[in-house]
Amino acid sequence: MPILARMLPAPLTMEVRRGAIAQLGSLLADSRVATSGRVAVAVGAGQGDRIASVIAPSLGEAQVFRVPDGSVDAAVSLGADLRKGAYEAVVGIGGGKTIDATKYAASLAGIPMVAVATNLSHDGICSPVASLTHDGGKGTFGVPMPLAIMVDLDFVHDAPPSLVRSGVGDVVSNLSAIEDWQLGNAERGEPIDGLACAMARTAAEALIGRNDSIESDAFLTVLAEALILSGMSMVIAGSSRPSSGGDHEILHAVDQLFPGTSNHGELAGVGAAFCFFLREDSRRLNQVVDCLRGHELPVTPVDLGLTVEQFTEAVMLAPSTRPGRYTILEHLRLSEPEIRDRVEDYVRAVGR
Repeated sequence: MPILARMLPAPLTMEVRRGAIAQLGSLLADSRVATSGRVAVAVGAGQGDRIASVIAPSLGEAQVFRVPDGSVDAAVSLGADLRKGAYEAVVGIGGGKTIDATKYAASLAGIPMVAVATNLSHDGICSPVASLTHDGGKGTFGVPMPLAIMVDLDFVHDAPPSLVRSGVGDVVSNLSAIEDWQLGNAERGEPIDGLACAMARTAAEALIGRNDSIESDAFLTVLAEALILSGMSMVIAGSSRPSSGGDHEILHAVDQLFPGTSNHGELAGVGAAFCFFLREDSRRLNQVVDCLRGHELPVTPVDLGLTVEQFTEAVMLAPSTRPGRYTILEHLRLSEPEIRDRVEDYVRAVGR
């Protein structure tokens, strides 16, 4: 488990609306963000030109850095540029990879970071962790949470729908993670933070019963708030515990064994549904499955492009991805044949 940096209990501000990026200058004029106005902007490779043109009227000659990908190398390079430029703060604008790389770069440079999200694929917008790729795969690094957060709904509407929907899967998986944290508390005396649990659960419950979807500004606003609240719950907890349990162990195992299979939120949603199946909690299982299907998200391994055997292999590997974390997977300690049987039963139970 990464050691997470605690800073503020909440961001200075949080804005979710259309046209947020165009009004970025008013936020950066806040003396709590920067006093001299020396602020850098980091944008991703895909939308960099569009973002640069949108921010130009309000930020003038602000230095814009391009972040090629979500790798440790890209973050370290950006961190070096930020140190050399003696910037007071950096604004990361883009999707999860750009924001994570900027968070890590800001921590290396010792300056605050403002997150401006153009996508809602997972709870990394506000979380005190950065998930970055490196030669050995993908790692999770503890970082301070953003000083302020903005979500531009114009850009979110233009993002690939599958990525926006995946944010639903990530938030809903909180319900499984909280069950695992409570299990660790009951079985091993692991300390549990009630406020962090309440925040993570509130985020998930705000979404799971809604009938609208990503075409609606109202839904996207709630999704953005839920993802931000989920990230803040991890800051309160001092770990990823309220938002990452057996569901995310399975996610990370799939990433290791079958990279490129699917995105973070889609894997988290399937992992959560399977963990509720293992708990024999039919009420929550049905809620989660109905929510995933309602948002056209995967439910079974086949929906992800995995065979029963491949998903079984991932579940076997899953506990090793978070050593020391106690979840339903560690609790049941199923053998490989037992896991294969459970996976087959799960597919029969929830498959269309």
